[in-house]
Amino acid sequence: MSAAFDTLSASKELQAAGFEQTQAEAVAKIIRAGQGDLATKDDIAALRTELGAQRAELGAIKWVLGLVAALNVAILVRLLLV
Repeated sequence: MSAAFDTLSASKELQAAGFEQTQAEAVAKIIRAGQGDLATKDDIAALRTELGAQRAELGAIKWVLGLVAALNVAILVRLLLV
């Protein structure tokens, strides 16, 4: 949940600091447009959850690959002893 950016308030503050109205409005619009690219705490929490699930899947894949490798070694040993 991102905080709303008050473009009117920002524009007025910039004007009070010496910006012309058009400049202040342009800066406020640029800041507002850039907010869409920011990650929120909810975004980061969702990413952590997703990474945790993928980490669990990788653990299962490693276990299966280890089992397959062990079975291949067992088959190879059996074939060499026959």
